[in-house]
Amino acid sequence: MTVQDNVRKPLDRLTEALTAEMEAVNALIRTRMASKHAPRIPEVTAHLIEAGGKRLRPMLTLAAAKLLGYPGPWHIHLAATVEFIHTATLLHDDVVDESRQRRGRPTANLLWDNKSSVLVGDYLFARSFQLMVEPGNLRTLEILANASATIAEGEVLQLTAAQDLGTDEAVYLQVVRGKTAALFSAATEVGGVIAGAPDDQVQALFDYGDALGISFQIVDDLLDYGGSTETIGKNVGDDFRERKLTLPVIKAIAKANPEERAFWTRTIEVGDQRDGDLEQALALLARHGAMAAARRDALDHAARAKAALDILPAHPIRDMLSDLADFVVSRVA
Repeated sequence: MTVQDNVRKPLDRLTEALTAEMEAVNALIRTRMASKHAPRIPEVTAHLIEAGGKRLRPMLTLAAAKLLGYPGPWHIHLAATVEFIHTATLLHDDVVDESRQRRGRPTANLLWDNKSSVLVGDYLFARSFQLMVEPGNLRTLEILANASATIAEGEVLQLTAAQDLGTDEAVYLQVVRGKTAALFSAATEVGGVIAGAPDDQVQALFDYGDALGISFQIVDDLLDYGGSTETIGKNVGDDFRERKLTLPVIKAIAKANPEERAFWTRTIEVGDQRDGDLEQALALLARHGAMAAARRDALDHAARAKAALDILPAHPIRDMLSDLADFVVSRVA
């Protein structure tokens, strides 16, 4: 069995366990992404939503609700809300980052234009708020509304922090908790809330999503320097070319000598990148053990995610969520 076969199994098992629920979510998404007056909206949305994403975030909502015995139906609306929020942020991110590839396909801003991507993203945010109101649960509405604000705040913080060599690991973690972990933790938390779970179990679900999201983002950052275009669905080295200070680079800069720091200043802060600079960056990451150190951090957060599940009821879904945390870090085994 290959490593790739092994790491796919937990996600495949979760997908199979939630097949009926995910079909309902997908049907709701297709209905709500329609527009009577602006055909560009479903065109752009379908390009991204139908691109073969694994729907991990909405599955977390469904998994949390099912684990706690919720019979439905409102977890379907909450899961669709989570996916709409995620899709809206992807459309906006690709404009901000001037990305040309997403999930192995040309980005919407490349196929259409930046204006279409931004405005369709706005439409999906609006649709997500319509969906999150429908269950009539003020607490789930508050969680998802707060997560939307936190995501936007994290993205803005990244604008100022990503190209500042003074950015340390604490600021990096704040950015990650905003732009990535906030939606993971909201996805799991609302599943517990809609199921009527006690506060300690809802908190456990939040803690699981938070830790899983952080681990997920650190692994993504590692794959940008050590993965393949086929694996990550974008071009290897994009973070470097986009001058993003991710965790491996932050760790390397912390140990840099004056010559190395000058290299990072030129390539990241100033943006003067030349042929061979990506290879030089990779050499510096290796010299200081930055990739291995970042992977240890990802493993620590994955372990924290698994530990958070301990107080939840024994259930096959709980085992799948635990395995999912291992799956996330297995991508950089």
